[in-house]
Amino acid sequence: MAKKKETEAKPKVQKPAVIPVLKPGDVVSVHVRIVEGDKERIQAFEGTIISIRGSGNGKTFTVRKMSRGIGVERIFPFASPAIAEVEVKRHSKVRRAKLYYLRGLKGRSAQLKEKRVERKSGPEPVET
Repeated sequence: MAKKKETEAKPKVQKPAVIPVLKPGDVVSVHVRIVEGDKERIQAFEGTIISIRGSGNGKTFTVRKMSRGIGVERIFPFASPAIAEVEVKRHSKVRRAKLYYLRGLKGRSAQLKEKRVERKSGPEPVET
């Protein structure tokens, strides 16, 4: 008779986070899981979305931020289990799908105008 193997501890596989609708020009905060040894922590990367490319499982978005006067860009796959959360801070008014021109700008000229999003006003929910 064959002995049954005891179930070994399998590493946890994180499911990808639910990502909201993103558009170029949005300022987002991407919360990324970082594993150091046997510890796991979450680090936020906040910046402007400068491009969205691909489709399906290969769809990615590029986030650019300024860190101590140096531009830092990071590409995130939509289906990445390393993303814990994506929080949209604000929407900007842009007329292009790719905002690569921001790479050559600094200071005020690199700022995008905020797009005001009006929420539908209606009766507020009443707590009972």
